[in-house]
Amino acid sequence: MADPMRIRAQANGGNAVVRVLMSHEMETGQRKDSAGKTIPAWHITEVTAAHNGKPVLSAEWGPAVSKNPFMQFTLKGAKAGDKVSVTWKDNKGDTRTDEATVS
Repeated sequence: MADPMRIRAQANGGNAVVRVLMSHEMETGQRKDSAGKTIPAWHITEVTAAHNGKPVLSAEWGPAVSKNPFMQFTLKGAKAGDKVSVTWKDNKGDTRTDEATVS
């Protein structure tokens, strides 16, 4: 399993700003190693976010996203104490879900 995501959710009026740093290699499948062999593709394909268990964001990603991607979004109607969870799935079938509390 991959390293945990770093999630920060900060209340700002009636909204929350959510910042997520995901730990993932994000290989495109086009680079070669030192022996000249192609490194297989390995990248995040789906990202979802939920606010108190209710889905609020869904995104499809591909190999053009950078290593250890950063994502930021604004969550309307969030207040301090609410839970925000973020899940990713990659092209090898691995998944990771982490949660943060809005502060």
